Amino acid sequence: MQTTTVSRRLGLGLIVATAVAGATLAAAPAKAADMEKCYGVVKAGHNDCKTDSNSCAGHATKDRDPGAFIAVPAGTCAKISGGSTEPAKK
Repeated sequence: MQTTTVSRRLGLGLIVATAVAGATLAAAPAKAADMEKCYGVVKAGHNDCKTDSNSCAGHATKDRDPGAFIAVPAGTCAKISGGSTEPAKK
């Protein structure tokens, strides 16, 4: 009797693990070619790469810095209020 219960639990565990793995793969990030830089929408400290005022990711000093960007799926930036695919001109 106990062997049947253990087998059912293992079978259920494998089903759940397979479902979780499938969901994780489906939610995998887009390829770099499918991404675009979106300027002016970054929260302070959450930029993806260098800005005019610093050279490291995560070092933007103010929210919505027009020179800082995050990578978003292509076509998304135009849908974000204040977003631009080009950095602000000096």
